[in-house]
Amino acid sequence: MSRPLKFCLQVLLLWVICRASNAFVDATGLPVPGNVAGVIVLFGLLTLGIVKLEHVQDAADFLLRHLVFFFIPISVGLMNWGHVFREHALTLTAAILVSTVLPFWAVGSIIQRIHGKSS
Repeated sequence: MSRPLKFCLQVLLLWVICRASNAFVDATGLPVPGNVAGVIVLFGLLTLGIVKLEHVQDAADFLLRHLVFFFIPISVGLMNWGHVFREHALTLTAAILVSTVLPFWAVGSIIQRIHGKSS
Protein backbone atom coordinates (compact mmCIF):
# COMPACT_ATOMS: atom_id res chain seq x y z
CA MET A 1 0.00 0.00 0.00
CA SER A 2 1.37 3.43 -0.90
CA ARG A 3 2.37 5.75 1.93
CA PRO A 4 -0.11 8.54 0.98
CA LEU A 5 -2.99 6.05 0.81
CA LYS A 6 -1.99 4.56 4.17
CA PHE A 7 -1.89 8.05 5.68
CA CYS A 8 -5.33 8.92 4.29
CA LEU A 9 -6.81 5.69 5.64
CA GLN A 10 -5.33 6.42 9.08
CA VAL A 11 -6.81 9.93 9.06
CA LEU A 12 -10.13 8.42 7.96
CA LEU A 13 -10.05 5.94 10.87
CA LEU A 14 -9.37 8.73 13.37
CA TRP A 15 -12.13 10.83 11.80
CA VAL A 16 -14.64 7.95 11.97
CA ILE A 17 -13.86 7.39 15.65
CA CYS A 18 -14.28 11.11 16.33
CA ARG A 19 -17.58 11.38 14.43
CA ALA A 20 -18.97 8.19 15.99
CA SER A 21 -18.06 9.44 19.47
CA ASN A 22 -19.69 12.82 18.80
CA ALA A 23 -22.83 11.07 17.54
CA PHE A 24 -22.87 8.79 20.59
CA VAL A 25 -22.53 11.72 22.99
CA ASP A 26 -25.27 13.63 21.16
CA ALA A 27 -27.60 10.61 21.19
CA THR A 28 -27.06 9.76 24.85
CA GLY A 29 -26.72 13.27 26.24
CA LEU A 30 -23.56 12.38 28.16
CA PRO A 31 -22.03 15.43 29.87
CA VAL A 32 -18.70 14.81 28.12
CA PRO A 33 -17.44 16.51 24.95
CA GLY A 34 -17.50 14.20 21.95
CA ASN A 35 -13.79 14.65 21.29
CA VAL A 36 -12.97 13.54 24.84
CA ALA A 37 -15.18 10.49 24.38
CA GLY A 38 -13.34 9.85 21.10
CA VAL A 39 -9.96 9.88 22.84
CA ILE A 40 -11.31 7.46 25.44
CA VAL A 41 -12.71 5.19 22.71
CA LEU A 42 -9.42 5.30 20.80
CA PHE A 43 -7.49 4.50 23.98
CA GLY A 44 -9.82 1.57 24.63
CA LEU A 45 -9.48 0.27 21.09
CA LEU A 46 -5.68 0.53 21.29
CA THR A 47 -5.59 -1.11 24.73
CA LEU A 48 -7.80 -4.00 23.65
CA GLY A 49 -5.73 -4.49 20.50
CA ILE A 50 -8.71 -3.91 18.21
CA VAL A 51 -6.83 -1.03 16.63
CA LYS A 52 -3.08 -1.46 16.39
CA LEU A 53 -0.74 1.50 16.88
CA GLU A 54 0.47 1.03 13.30
CA HIS A 55 -3.10 1.71 12.12
CA VAL A 56 -3.02 5.31 13.41
CA GLN A 57 0.60 6.18 14.17
CA ASP A 58 1.54 8.15 11.04
CA ALA A 59 -1.61 10.28 11.09
CA ALA A 60 -1.44 10.81 14.86
CA ASP A 61 2.23 11.82 14.66
CA PHE A 62 1.43 14.28 11.88
CA LEU A 63 -1.47 15.82 13.82
CA LEU A 64 0.58 16.09 17.00
CA ARG A 65 3.50 17.69 15.15
CA HIS A 66 1.15 20.33 13.74
CA LEU A 67 -1.06 20.75 16.81
CA VAL A 68 0.02 24.36 17.33
CA PHE A 69 -1.69 25.37 14.06
CA PHE A 70 -5.07 24.33 15.49
CA PHE A 71 -4.71 27.00 18.17
CA ILE A 72 -4.09 29.93 15.80
CA PRO A 73 -7.79 30.62 15.09
CA ILE A 74 -8.56 30.47 18.81
CA SER A 75 -5.70 32.81 19.62
CA VAL A 76 -6.78 35.30 16.99
CA GLY A 77 -10.35 35.12 18.23
CA LEU A 78 -9.22 35.85 21.79
CA MET A 79 -7.85 39.20 20.64
CA ASN A 80 -11.44 40.47 20.62
CA TRP A 81 -11.83 39.53 24.29
CA GLY A 82 -9.08 41.73 25.77
CA HIS A 83 -11.58 43.84 27.74
CA VAL A 84 -12.98 40.71 29.42
CA PHE A 85 -9.48 39.56 30.42
CA ARG A 86 -8.66 42.99 31.85
CA GLU A 87 -11.97 43.18 33.73
CA HIS A 88 -11.67 39.69 35.25
CA ALA A 89 -7.86 39.41 35.47
CA LEU A 90 -7.76 38.54 39.18
CA THR A 91 -10.45 35.87 38.91
CA LEU A 92 -8.88 34.34 35.80
CA THR A 93 -5.42 34.34 37.37
CA ALA A 94 -6.75 32.62 40.49
CA ALA A 95 -8.59 30.03 38.40
CA ILE A 96 -5.48 29.32 36.32
CA LEU A 97 -3.29 28.97 39.41
CA VAL A 98 -5.73 26.70 41.25
CA SER A 99 -6.38 24.54 38.17
CA THR A 100 -2.63 24.16 37.68
CA VAL A 101 -1.48 23.58 41.26
CA LEU A 102 -4.38 21.37 42.43
CA PRO A 103 -3.80 18.54 39.90
CA PHE A 104 -0.03 18.58 40.61
CA TRP A 105 -0.72 18.33 44.33
CA ALA A 106 -3.38 15.63 43.90
CA VAL A 107 -1.25 13.45 41.62
CA GLY A 108 1.78 13.88 43.88
CA SER A 109 -0.24 12.91 46.96
CA ILE A 110 -1.73 9.87 45.24
CA ILE A 111 1.66 8.67 44.00
CA GLN A 112 3.20 9.12 47.45
CA ARG A 113 0.38 7.09 49.02
CA ILE A 114 0.76 4.37 46.40
CA HIS A 115 4.46 4.12 47.17
CA GLY A 116 3.83 4.12 50.93
CA LYS A 117 5.20 7.57 51.77
CA SER A 118 3.06 9.90 53.84
CA SER A 119 2.70 13.50 52.75
